[in-house]
Amino acid sequence: MTQSFNVIIEKDADAYLVASVPSLKGCHTQAKSYDELIERIQEAIELCLEMENEEFDPLEFVGVRNSHFKIS
Repeated sequence: MTQSFNVIIEKDADAYLVASVPSLKGCHTQAKSYDELIERIQEAIELCLEMENEEFDPLEFVGVRNSHFKIS
């Protein structure tokens, strides 16, 4: 079975790539290379689905915005 998930990929301060799946609570991983990250996030998705008995609440992707906020 094939399912689609929105995966957010960011780079942290140590240059690791970090992937997370918003529709699956606690589903995230990190790696140094993009290829390794994709393998790891697929494994993480499979594990998260097992934990949730393959039930998840899919979210509709709306968009991404980079905003600047003044923090006091």
